Amino acid sequence: MDSIIGPIHDTWQTLRRMNIRTFLSQTVQLGLIISSALIIWKSLMLVTRSESPVVVVLSGSMEPGFYRGDILFLNMGTKPVRTGEIVVFNIDGRDIPIVHRVIKVHERLDGDSDILTKGGEG
Repeated sequence: MDSIIGPIHDTWQTLRRMNIRTFLSQTVQLGLIISSALIIWKSLMLVTRSESPVVVVLSGSMEPGFYRGDILFLNMGTKPVRTGEIVVFNIDGRDIPIVHRVIKVHERLDGDSDILTKGGEG
């Protein structure tokens, strides 16, 4: 418990010694950084038309195309999905989007299509 209290006490002492103007300046700067990050994220959502405009590949099953830790920027296209393309989708009950490669597109008579995929999670 002392290992936690020591740094908290040191931080509190530093804040008490800090000039109020410096403290307010740093607080405003932190707010600007957080606001800027939120604006950039929301702008990416608008441009890409996706709720998750950026995903990270978590497994190695997409190699050699994508490696673990690769960052993917998504774009919601309007063209039909074709074999060989990379798709990202969500499954109910899972928070992490799935990144897979399309290996076959089955078109139905009613105009819809079923997509067979293979790959890893992202």
